[in-house]
Formats: sequence, C-alpha cells, structure tokens
Amino acid sequence: MNYDAVLIVTFGGPDTMDDVMPFLENVLRGKNVPRERMIEVAHHYELFNGKSPINEQNNALKQLLEKRMEQRAPKLPVYIGNRNWHPYLEDTMRRMKEDGVKRAIAFVASGYSCYSGCRQYREDIRRAQDAVGEGAPDVDKLRVFFNHPLFIQANADHVRQAFDQIAADKHDETLLVFTAHSIPQAMAEKCRYERQLEQASKLVAQALGHTRWKLVYQSRSGPPHQPWLGPDICDALRAWAGQGIRHVVVSPVGFTSDHMEVLFDLDTEAQALCEELGVQMVRASAAGTHPAFVEMVHDLIAERHLGRAERPALGDLPASHDVCPVDCCLPR
Repeated sequence: MNYDAVLIVTFGGPDTMDDVMPFLENVLRGKNVPRERMIEVAHHYELFNGKSPINEQNNALKQLLEKRMEQRAPKLPVYIGNRNWHPYLEDTMRRMKEDGVKRAIAFVASGYSCYSGCRQYREDIRRAQDAVGEGAPDVDKLRVFFNHPLFIQANADHVRQAFDQIAADKHDETLLVFTAHSIPQAMAEKCRYERQLEQASKLVAQALGHTRWKLVYQSRSGPPHQPWLGPDICDALRAWAGQGIRHVVVSPVGFTSDHMEVLFDLDTEAQALCEELGVQMVRASAAGTHPAFVEMVHDLIAERHLGRAERPALGDLPASHDVCPVDCCLPR
C-alpha cells in the first residue's frame, strides 16, 4: 500500500518546570492516581529543570530517519505527534491535512503489545482524526518490533558497551538486568506484554552469550492494593545484594529512549540504592538513535509501503501482526 507520510507517535514530555504539572495532568487524566503522587513525580522533574529528554530524542530520530530515506526508498516526509504534550497528535494531524497528506504510516515508539503501548495510541490517533474532521489523513500503525533482529542488535550493542565499564574479570559474575514499565496484572492478562518482554530479554542476552540475566519492572503508579507486574527493580536489587551480587548491568529494554522514567527510576533512584548496597551498577542506553534502530524503523516502513519482505523474527515468537484484532490489548 502506498503512503505519503510517516507519523512518529510518542508519549511526549515537558520542556520546562512550568510545563510539568499540565503535562502530568494530561498523563493522569481519568486515572485513579492520588494528587500527592502527581506532586511527587513533579519533584522528579525538578532534578532535571523540568525538561524531559524525550522530545529532543524523538526529533533526533526523525532527522536520522529522514536522512536515511533520502538515501533509500521510500522517501516520505516525517511528522511527530505526541499523546501528552506539544506537538499534540491533533495539531500534527491538522498540519498533515493542510500539507495534503492523505494516508500516513505510524511508527509508535513502543515495541510491545499492551494497552498503553499499542491500543491506547491507536485510540489517540482516532481521536485526533475525529477532531480534525473531514479530510484527516488515514493512518495505519506499524507492527510491534520486540523480536526484530535490528532492535535486538541495538540493545545488545548498548549492553556490550555497558559491560566495558565493568572489570573484565567480573563479567561472568555480573547480573544482566532488563527493565520495563510495570502495568496492572489485569491488563497484562489481556495482552502479550510480559511474554514479549521475556523474549526480547532472552534474545539480547543470547546475542551477548551472557546467561545470568533477570527481567524486572519499574515505574508502577497504581494504588498499593492493585497487583502490578513485578518484581520492582529496587526490591530485586536489595534481594540480589543479600545474595552476594556486587555488579549489575541494567538495560531498559522495555523502552525505546532514555526518557524521564529511565533517568529518574534507574539513573537516580536505583543508582543511589546500589551505592548504598555496595553494588556497582552500569546502565545501558535504550535503543534510542542507534543506527540499527533507525534502520529497523526504515525497514518496517518499507515492508508496508513497498511490500518488501519482512526480516525473519528472532526467537520462539512470530513477528507481530500488521493489523491489530478488535480485541487486541484490552485495558482490563
């Protein structure tokens, strides 16, 4: 199928402290999250002057993707639309309409199947189309990419670089820790998020030939009585330290960029805990703008736009479907 634009769809983030509370109100609207928790998260942003790195990282991805498409077909304009901050999807969709875009292909910056990482973004796109009204571009979402060979390569390269910061004679005893955003257990039961994360973690570890690895979670925000996926990384770090683990490499494989939850939950909170526990922690970068990741996005676009054959998926799970079923990734 032919497309005349690419739409990068992301979470978005604030650029100044004045943006933080309006941004968090957007993120948490309709959710049962206490005001106190919102204020607590706002304090996290104070450590970084209110600026999330996600917007600059998404712009960098856009520029690299445009450069790659100048060199190899398809050659399409690239737009960015966010769920929670400027440029909002609705505003981007309106601009695309004004530019004459009729059909766009959407790259959602989430590699896994779950409500907040897949279905909710499709709902966001639909709401933006409804707001723009007649003439809003049709938008097709690209498949999730948790087991795409280039996604695994990008993460494996970053983990390898992290291991270089640990003494070579300590590599075998170093625990490789993969992290992802926790979600409610009830939501996890309606999708393949947990299984896909386990597969991606296993594939990255296999690419490195490292057998000591664990998958943990971070960033839960729900009420204490609600079961969420675990264990939490800080709880796990305490347990491992008690078992004698003294070196860990942490890979945020569940994320595609080093955004605020990575910077605070891992680089700030988990790192401080490791210093307290006497554990050396090195954090690997997310896939971000690694050349293999940029190539992967281009490959996914070419699959749909040019009918190019898919790269074979790695591991035990097949490549994800192109068109999501009606009951895919329900919220609960």
